[in-house]
Amino acid sequence: MADQTESLAALWKVPLNDRNYLIEFFHNTTTGKRVIIVDGKKIVSTDWMFKLVGSEEFLLGIDESRCVINIEPNGPFSYEYTLCVDGMDIQKFVEVKSRTCCTWNVQVSGKDYRVVLEKDSLDILINGKKIDVTGEFIENGTETHFSLDEIPAYIVAVATGIKREGLQYTLIINDVVIPYVN
Repeated sequence: MADQTESLAALWKVPLNDRNYLIEFFHNTTTGKRVIIVDGKKIVSTDWMFKLVGSEEFLLGIDESRCVINIEPNGPFSYEYTLCVDGMDIQKFVEVKSRTCCTWNVQVSGKDYRVVLEKDSLDILINGKKIDVTGEFIENGTETHFSLDEIPAYIVAVATGIKREGLQYTLIINDVVIPYVN
């Protein structure tokens, strides 16, 4: 992993369409060395001789989301670390993602799947890849049918009757309701 002289400066969990990623950022404030580890794998290691502030950029996930870690001074001998994903700070990114997508993590036939419904386009992504679906209208909403490993699945979108809440989304796989992640 990281060298013993580097200390863990920041840790973030980033939810993307294909899965959640754990980002560790190590910063040696004596030499300026920076290391980025994603899910236990070192992806960036730079040695900026005595350049202690700045930024590190990298791509993340199947969609290659652009990530930037910014290092700013925060007092005489301390630093502040922020992560931006696709141009938004991590808090805003997570907020927007939870507002625009519905996410479910399921296991079917011994395989793990991440099912994401993009509310604005009604696209369904399985482990980050858009799939073909069949939609049909039902009373007060729609059903969007697809399959996971040959197992029938569908997402039901129904009106809640409350204007501020909009639609309620439910994933059903093989007639079992799957709990919502976000």
